[in-house]
Amino acid sequence: MSTVVVVDYGMGNLRSVAKAIEHVAPQADVRVSADAGEIAAADRVVVPGQGAMPDCMRELSARGLREAVIRAAAEKPFLGICVGLQMLFGHAEEGDVMGLEILPGRVPRFPHAAMVAPDGARLKVPHMGWNQVHQAEAHALWDGIEDDARFYFVHSYYVEPQNPELIAGSTHYGIPFTSAVARANIFAVQFHPEKSAQAGLRLLGNFMRWNP
Repeated sequence: MSTVVVVDYGMGNLRSVAKAIEHVAPQADVRVSADAGEIAAADRVVVPGQGAMPDCMRELSARGLREAVIRAAAEKPFLGICVGLQMLFGHAEEGDVMGLEILPGRVPRFPHAAMVAPDGARLKVPHMGWNQVHQAEAHALWDGIEDDARFYFVHSYYVEPQNPELIAGSTHYGIPFTSAVARANIFAVQFHPEKSAQAGLRLLGNFMRWNP
């Protein structure tokens, strides 16, 4: 039986992520845990997140989970969601904090001047709602998901990878931005698959079957 741990560092809709994984992988042992030992022992690790990046980074360290997450990202199938994507990178404009620096790049805020729709209307920040994700490359986690499928977003900041080869998906909201990244055993997304209907469930199911 595959064991997957949804990392509990006090931020994010952990239970809805866990329930979605249980739905697509009923045979799996799905745990929501703040225990570094359980994270180390898991076959797969999911790091979701909602809220402000400074709070997330502070709580991750305060709960003694920073090194456990870094090790998991180096050793086993790893899925980051929303802030769980952003924390993989370096400097974040939100709160002027550093992420885990696992992947090279930064996390800027949507630029105010560029937040204009094609009809000239102002676009709101945070970017909230359904939007298309263009798949930059073939990947096991995109299996069975149509290119430009719609996923659910809630965010004011986005990742800007230093290496374009990390980009697995992109989305347009005022500007084109990276909405999914992939490297070796890491896949991470800006959107919320647990809130993204069938496409999101398919991605979570693909993650549970993925053997990088």
